[in-house]
Amino acid sequence: MPAHKEIADLATHTVSNQPPPLGDMNFFTSDPVLQACLSREGAGWAVESVTAFGKAIGTQEARRWADEANTCLPELHTHDRYGYRIDEVRFHPAYHNLMRLAFKHQVASVAWTTPHAGGHAVHTALEFLLTQTEPGVCCPVTMTYAAIPALRKLPALAQEWESRLMSTAYDSAFAPVDEKSGATIGMAMTEKQGGSDVRANTTRATALGADGPGEEYHLTGHKWFCSAPMCDAFLTLAQTEEGLSCFFVPRWTPDGEKNRIFIQRLKDKMGNKSNASSEIEYDKTWGLMVGDPGRGVSTILQMVHHTRLDCTMAAAGLMRQALVQAVHHARHRTAFQKKLIDQPLMTNVLADLALESEAATTLVMRVARSFDETHDGSDDTSAAFSRLAVAISKYWLNKRVPQFTYEAMECLGGAGYVEESLMPRIYREAPVNSIWEGSGNVICLDVLRTLSREPQALEALLDEIRIARGASGTLDREIDWLAQVAAKPSIAEMDLRRFIERLSILFQASLLVRHAPTPVAEAFCATRLEHDWGQVYGTLPASVDFRAIVERNCPAF
Repeated sequence: MPAHKEIADLATHTVSNQPPPLGDMNFFTSDPVLQACLSREGAGWAVESVTAFGKAIGTQEARRWADEANTCLPELHTHDRYGYRIDEVRFHPAYHNLMRLAFKHQVASVAWTTPHAGGHAVHTALEFLLTQTEPGVCCPVTMTYAAIPALRKLPALAQEWESRLMSTAYDSAFAPVDEKSGATIGMAMTEKQGGSDVRANTTRATALGADGPGEEYHLTGHKWFCSAPMCDAFLTLAQTEEGLSCFFVPRWTPDGEKNRIFIQRLKDKMGNKSNASSEIEYDKTWGLMVGDPGRGVSTILQMVHHTRLDCTMAAAGLMRQALVQAVHHARHRTAFQKKLIDQPLMTNVLADLALESEAATTLVMRVARSFDETHDGSDDTSAAFSRLAVAISKYWLNKRVPQFTYEAMECLGGAGYVEESLMPRIYREAPVNSIWEGSGNVICLDVLRTLSREPQALEALLDEIRIARGASGTLDREIDWLAQVAAKPSIAEMDLRRFIERLSILFQASLLVRHAPTPVAEAFCATRLEHDWGQVYGTLPASVDFRAIVERNCPAF
């Protein structure tokens, strides 16, 4: 081929008007909103450690690990080459690299090991950053973090296992825990016939001798969902003579034998691909009762309460990374003789997304502080506030994130729809945290129970929201509405979704009015609290300071 012909062909593939790769990026120092939240919510002492993790998890190498963990998926090996049952899930090394990074930086442990106040806020900030690179590894990290309160129902068990679960060393070996430098813990509740109705579970537990807390049992039954099945132990539910009870089930029995936990198959999920979710069988599986017999739901809800915080956090983290991707593309792509970010319609969309992202981050970090306040020994009102706040926040943020990620994807055009982009992975991840730990309707019913049994929860939230009174006429009208609702004896079940939606937005508006710059707070109140707000993103009124909102959330990076 003539040389000039080769050159001509190459010229047709000259790359122009495409955004450069993001490169290494510190997810924390590039996020002014998260930085402000961390200090405000009582965890300013952790800025150095969160900065270090933000740098580590934002590298191109970490993002490459995430790509590999989602391309080379977990594989189930039920038997070895000789026919012996092994029930082992094997992961790509990239998955283990991400897990190692998370445990090194204390994502699972800091809330329980720090001598400072604000440990749950730090945990939430760290996992918010981890979510932006690879949410699939967050599942075992979250469960390991969340299991501690439930384990403490059996002090001897907690004393034996806490140091293992709080280790900064991640050990992926499939071996008895005594031979490992660290451990993880999972959860298995759901069964085919019941789903969220765990009281319909049919798994049975039979005492091997004496019965009651701390005693040995054999479990027999099937669990339809068990995420992260290579964890070193699980909290699970099974029926006893006294009713549904909670049990601690390790992968290896105390005598060093592999416990009779049989992995039947891995779930082929829409997203969350790097994380193995499975169906498992118990067949005379060894376990210890945790908590009182017949009180299994209330025992394991100690864990669920904390996993719900991370389901809330995950929605905000996905919004943040989707926003980063959209703004980066718009800053570097030109259309019709202007950068996309300077096109009025695109500016409106990006500012609207930035508003939503800031409100989500601000909300979840305030909810995280409520966990710190509860664990610091506050009264029952603080605990009730935390239960209500995390439930309504989990509901609302996870209803918002699918549409948010779609709109961010559209900002990239066709480049956001191809699998080489991060956006499809974020989009597939967006629905899962609404389903995990109680789907939308289950959360609504939990809110109704909280309002019925702990009326001080709504009053405490109203007191929090009232702090912003006087800053916005629109906000004041909504506060008056909430006061009227709080005075009623009950809320009809059919009205719950609308009530929780309004309550969540009002909570966000109150936080932004108190803590965000004026352009952000005014734009949020003028849209989210007004009934003529558009049904899609990009419908902010012309009076909004679009540029200030975008630059506030995404300074040059």
